[in-house]
Amino acid sequence: MSKFRNLAVVAAVVMSAGIAPALAQDVGAGKKLFKKCVACHAVGPDARNKVGPQLNDLFGRSAGSIEKFKYSKAMKAAAEKGLVWTDDTVAELITKPRKFIKGTKMAFGGLKKEKDRNNIIAYLKTFSTGSETADAAKTKTDDQPEKAATTVTAAPSSRNLPIPQHGVFHLGRKALPEEVNAWDIDIRADGAGLPPGRGTVADGEPLFAENCASCHGDFGEGVDRWPVLAGGHDTLKEDRPVKTIGSYWPYLSTVFDYVRRAMPFGDARSLSDDDVYALTAYLLYVNDIVTDEEFELSRDNFSDIRLPNEANFTADTRKDEPHYAKNSEACMSDCKPGPVKVIMRARVLDVTPEGDDGEGAGPVD
Repeated sequence: MSKFRNLAVVAAVVMSAGIAPALAQDVGAGKKLFKKCVACHAVGPDARNKVGPQLNDLFGRSAGSIEKFKYSKAMKAAAEKGLVWTDDTVAELITKPRKFIKGTKMAFGGLKKEKDRNNIIAYLKTFSTGSETADAAKTKTDDQPEKAATTVTAAPSSRNLPIPQHGVFHLGRKALPEEVNAWDIDIRADGAGLPPGRGTVADGEPLFAENCASCHGDFGEGVDRWPVLAGGHDTLKEDRPVKTIGSYWPYLSTVFDYVRRAMPFGDARSLSDDDVYALTAYLLYVNDIVTDEEFELSRDNFSDIRLPNEANFTADTRKDEPHYAKNSEACMSDCKPGPVKVIMRARVLDVTPEGDDGEGAGPVD
């Protein structure tokens, strides 16, 4: 439940037969939700196997049956037991993949809402030959009147530029301003590079629920192997510190830049700048750095926000070291008298650890 929604009393409506009707399926909503899956799976005429197998004609198909795809041992075992993909088995899988097939390599955290699962299934059925959803989609398309052909004029782009004449191979040219702007999106710790925009904690909560919660939990607590984003206060001195935005990260600019550049997983750069401001504000809220639900983050007040652990980071002083200061070569052998001893080993930290229990691999013995 949302951290700041008022509690509501929900009245249950009982049908005369005593059974609630099945949730309606929305193919359009399923298509939008499938963006969470496109990093690993593909559908459509040109679908190919990616990290996960292509999902055309999924329903009625035996598990582990796509040729030339390397399935996990767990999926092969499920296939040998006769697992077939139906509405029910697909729904169970996408609810909690690692619970349904223990040992699967599927990294998806799962969909908590039955409505979302139904919509994904409805969308996938449009790519399954012979399914009612696919037939309905085809009928709807066939019933549409043929549209008049339109002439589309290509917008000016780098492809319209003349071939360069310099050099032997005539390669390379100066990047266009719009091409530079598309890549030059980094944000400095002092806020330099921030785009115009604004967003409140309240705006960020539903955005987080829709785009982030399936992997990071409703309040940033993390799901399965996906990173925890909130909490971990006063744990940095422990053997297994919880490194989150509120406990470890030094600058808010890193949060904004990473969300804007790489999230949501599988659909990067799909968020507007206002969305990113709102999500960043929500992350501040779940880390108790701001406490007002109506707090609005913008370029104007961004640099006023300080994360709790900023003071424990120090400036990079490598240029003050002797071999830098004297512009001399760094020592590469026999730099210290006596044998080298390993006095400490780092704990392995990874988004997708390979431990049998799904946890991190732990310290190296």
